[in-house]
Amino acid sequence: MSVGVSSSRPVLRLHTFRYRLLWLAIDVVLINVAFVAGYLLRYQLQLFRDIQFDASLASYSSMQALFTASLLLFFWTDNVYTVRNASWFDQMSRIVGATIKMPFVLWTAIFIVGPSVYSRLMILQAALVLLLLLGAARAVKRVVEARMRARGMGVSNLLIAGAGELGRAVMRTVFARPDLGYRCVGFVDDDPQRGQTDIGRFPALGETKALAELIHQHAVDEVVVTLPWNAQSKILGIVHLCEQLGVTARVVPSILQINYSQIDVNDFGGIPVLGIRGRTIGPVNRMLKRAFDLVLGATISLASLPLVALAATAVRLESPGPAIFTQMRAGANGKPFRIFKLRSMHVGAEEERKQLEAMNEADGPLFKIKDDPRVTRVGRIIRKLSIDEFPQFWNVLRGEMSIVGPRPALLTEVAEYDDWHRERLRIKPGITGLWQISGRSELKFEEMVLLDVYYIDNWSLLQDLTIMLRTVPYLLTSKGAY
Repeated sequence: MSVGVSSSRPVLRLHTFRYRLLWLAIDVVLINVAFVAGYLLRYQLQLFRDIQFDASLASYSSMQALFTASLLLFFWTDNVYTVRNASWFDQMSRIVGATIKMPFVLWTAIFIVGPSVYSRLMILQAALVLLLLLGAARAVKRVVEARMRARGMGVSNLLIAGAGELGRAVMRTVFARPDLGYRCVGFVDDDPQRGQTDIGRFPALGETKALAELIHQHAVDEVVVTLPWNAQSKILGIVHLCEQLGVTARVVPSILQINYSQIDVNDFGGIPVLGIRGRTIGPVNRMLKRAFDLVLGATISLASLPLVALAATAVRLESPGPAIFTQMRAGANGKPFRIFKLRSMHVGAEEERKQLEAMNEADGPLFKIKDDPRVTRVGRIIRKLSIDEFPQFWNVLRGEMSIVGPRPALLTEVAEYDDWHRERLRIKPGITGLWQISGRSELKFEEMVLLDVYYIDNWSLLQDLTIMLRTVPYLLTSKGAY
């Protein structure tokens, strides 16, 4: 998903009333298909139990209508159609919860007014078929919506009011989760420095007093307010403005300015108390992540030895000097460590950096040149294929790095960090990460930081596996690698 300024509305809007109405119609069709399938399973295939009384499908017409109506009612009360951007599991949990209630309504109706010929087992079979159909339909829906959003269709224009830590947390989520379907047109902040300084590709649009004009100018669909708790009057003013302009306003509660995943609700003598979990990965998860690094790191190290040996030989044959290049980088909490890489530049390249400052194509403290004259011919090849990074698995085995994590920063870069940039130093750096699969060298510095901090705050082993699998296509295509 591109994150930038857009003055035109997408052709197709997702999550509108008409879109929900479309899915309501699809569900009505699937509900009736499931009912007919349940009838066929019961009376034609006679699964699980032989029938004692035969009945035509027409005799079930009133029961089919009650089947459909009760399901739609429970879908509505369980917010199946109103919750935006829910995961497939969340959608299905709501659908399952609603579907479980339906058989009891029909069984009660059969007991009270229905003839004995009606099969209770058939209702249960129809419900099971329905869950399969709706599960498949929701899976297809998510794939289709993801592809539409990748083409700029069905994406909502979002404007963020407030560029503090809470605002940056929203930016991180929007950038790291394109599947949510938002295009951030920018942010406003009344702090003179924040309101005028872009954060990566998130443009600064000035102060909050310009909101009305900006909403019209950028065709804004939603405004997310992330102002601090002591700006309540300003928050209410923005909400009222959005109501007048017909724009959705969402206020992010600024209590302790923490992620909801960090909130732990406990009981204190009958009084609900909010506890705060640490923002770093907990001890148990650290052990799990470390065990994963050791097993996979050792496996990849052994498997890649022939390739690394071949590349090292090519490096030595092309230019004098060692095949392995070492450099000091910032590890967890900024602790320095020595990183290992296959040498891709000629010896003495570090001393030539000052002479090439004018050619720097990166922003912030980063230094990147797409066609760096210091890179050798072999170096260009091993960089494109990321072969130069394979020796870093030795850093993983030594416990200095992880397979997945923030990009390992130079000590000179860390010296130029702002306070919020240092959030990315809370865990070990990684060989790959969200920054790797979201653009690599094409990312701006602050975009990379947003992704790194999002990764830390939302870490899971499943996320690590997903990142590693998504890294493979980037290695094969060399996208963003230089």
